[in-house]
Amino acid sequence: MDTPVHTFRFGPYESRPRSRELYKHGMKLKVRPQPLQVLNLLLNRAGDVVSREVLREELWSAETFVDFEHSLNTAVKEIRATLGDSPLAPRYIETLPRLGYRFIAPVEVINGVSDLASLPTPSTPKSNGNPASLAATIPADIRANEIPSEATRPNQNRRPYLWLAVALAAVGVALAIVASVWLRKTEYFWRSPIADARFQMVTDFDGIEEAAAVSRDGHFVAFLSDRDGQMDVWVTQISSGEFHNLTRGKVPELANPSVRTLGFSPDGSLVTFWVRKKGSSAGSDISISAVPTLGGQPRPFLEDVAELDWSRDGSRLVYHTPGPGDPLFVSDGSRLSDSPPIFTAPSGLHSHFPLWSPDSKFIYFVQGSLPDKLDIWRITPAGGNPQRITSHDTRVTYPVLLDGRTLMYLASDSDGSGPWLYSMDVDRRIPHRLTSGLDRYTSLATSADGRRLVVTLASPKRTLWRLPITDSPNEVSAPARISLTTSTGFSPRLGPDCLLYASATGATESIWRIANGAGTELWSGQDAQLLGGPAISADGRQVAFSVRQHGKSLLYVMQSDGTNARMVADSLDLQGDPAWAPDGQSLTSAANDHGVPRLFRVPLDGHAPSLFVQEYSVDPTWAPDGQFVVYSGPDIGTTFSVKAVAADASAHALPPLTLTRGARHIAFLPGGRSLVLLRGEIQHKNLWLINLDTGAERQLSNLTPDFDIRDFDISPDGREVVLERVQDLSDIALLDLPKP
Repeated sequence: MDTPVHTFRFGPYESRPRSRELYKHGMKLKVRPQPLQVLNLLLNRAGDVVSREVLREELWSAETFVDFEHSLNTAVKEIRATLGDSPLAPRYIETLPRLGYRFIAPVEVINGVSDLASLPTPSTPKSNGNPASLAATIPADIRANEIPSEATRPNQNRRPYLWLAVALAAVGVALAIVASVWLRKTEYFWRSPIADARFQMVTDFDGIEEAAAVSRDGHFVAFLSDRDGQMDVWVTQISSGEFHNLTRGKVPELANPSVRTLGFSPDGSLVTFWVRKKGSSAGSDISISAVPTLGGQPRPFLEDVAELDWSRDGSRLVYHTPGPGDPLFVSDGSRLSDSPPIFTAPSGLHSHFPLWSPDSKFIYFVQGSLPDKLDIWRITPAGGNPQRITSHDTRVTYPVLLDGRTLMYLASDSDGSGPWLYSMDVDRRIPHRLTSGLDRYTSLATSADGRRLVVTLASPKRTLWRLPITDSPNEVSAPARISLTTSTGFSPRLGPDCLLYASATGATESIWRIANGAGTELWSGQDAQLLGGPAISADGRQVAFSVRQHGKSLLYVMQSDGTNARMVADSLDLQGDPAWAPDGQSLTSAANDHGVPRLFRVPLDGHAPSLFVQEYSVDPTWAPDGQFVVYSGPDIGTTFSVKAVAADASAHALPPLTLTRGARHIAFLPGGRSLVLLRGEIQHKNLWLINLDTGAERQLSNLTPDFDIRDFDISPDGREVVLERVQDLSDIALLDLPKP
């Protein structure tokens, strides 16, 4: 790397690359050479993203054999420690996952040699201060002919200068207006609300801690945890180091990542929590319960209510019920409303996370299609047309307001990474991502004064497991983990003598095949997100898969060995898994059609896709004989129905099937008369077998409470199932914001 000739000043620091020194308030700091080189390279490109590859080329020669990833991570960690910086709330060095690093603080660049010092000094005639003596130095012919007096200079000689001055003033005004507009649109002087936050961990348990809430006075934190085996409501007084289990296994189903499950009453005396009766699939069995913050018996609080929020003064209540469209109501805070709802989401959409603004002029909420086509909206307490506040169209959750204008929330990226912390001025509506790194954020809450934030940090782990299917209803086997070539595995699909699955490394997602104990990569795409799992044709010779890449969704078909990959559709906004028609001549896939997912037929011969099912329909699975296809309907409350149509799109009868939100994949056993599906709680399900002729049901697995299935598939002979297990190892953290 060429050593810059500049000195860099930022905050109280000054870096001198030429002498390899770093100062703070004029005092020299002790820094190793390599971290200082990283800092200087970032300073030299302040405001720009510097990739890890560029850092490697600049700072580590090709002949140097070191663990580059570890060395760079250590260097960045050391320089952050020296600067008192934090990856959670960076003031100087921001990490951009999959991209690199960026220096984000203002930097003053001081040239090593002053440009002014090298300019020649003009010689000026000496004078004694008398104008006459200065005039005497001018030759007489110039004084007489070239310097007319003010009295004799023509007026027209001044007019060009006057017009020039007016023009320059007009240009200056225009530039000032443009600059003002630009600064407003780009929020050049915007500052992260957590830039100077003090960060501390609240929990450090093994397992899961999630859905954290903080009391209005900021003294207590409530959260869900499986610390005692099952999921319970826990509470701690901040800085006390003591944690208390408030429900002690008395409430069977508490977790629901699509709503704000925990809260506090306005006076902090009660912890409120979302609950669904065990084994229930009806929306009417969803309610809000409460338990004393200092301990006591849980009791019903608001029946048939899914979420709620009190106004800042505690006098008004906003809540929604679990019915279609999540009807939103406003009441006086002491009872439920007798009036019609102020808002109901359109068919197939949801509205969650209601939130009062500090001045009670607006109610903010999250609206869209679950799980990942959502945004924040607001409406007045009297109702009317809602206003859209964000435009992510991804997974958006947990909005909070620090004050009347500062909105914070969680949002994932379009490639599915995250969720991350975001902030926005609700008047200007420009989103700012506040955090970087590998941690995901799964909950966010704030105290009433907006000075204390509580977040859930999660590190997901995805693995694959095998489970044999037995003929005996009394025999249930235990799953065994599958050893993979890759670090992660998800969306498994079983074919003749092989297992296909998806994996992710950085910004690259890929499809892998395991056969005869060996793993082989079949396909990979930079910045590509797989939409669901791969689909294997009935004869096992072809594989279909959908990806989102460069802003478009694409449907591909390739040979089972990964060769001859070709695109068969690029005009649809695809969603979920594709499915092979039994004749192998077409694919069936869901695609968004005017905001509603519907099933389309996609021929492999190059003809245009055509609409197949008119109503809301996703995740198709064809019966082996090709007579009908089953699919999932829209979420209503926390459930969705399973339906079917015949090959000619006419109705096909099924036994009534209503399942809990979560994994939607359904598979047929050989013969096509039995379905295998997932049934249970939102975050914990087991495999069940449904006989389509008799309606008889049989449980196929009995997994431990911490075994969360996100996807599965059945082998062609119906003797084995492969499970995708997700483990969210998480903790609760606290951010204290300085007083303004």
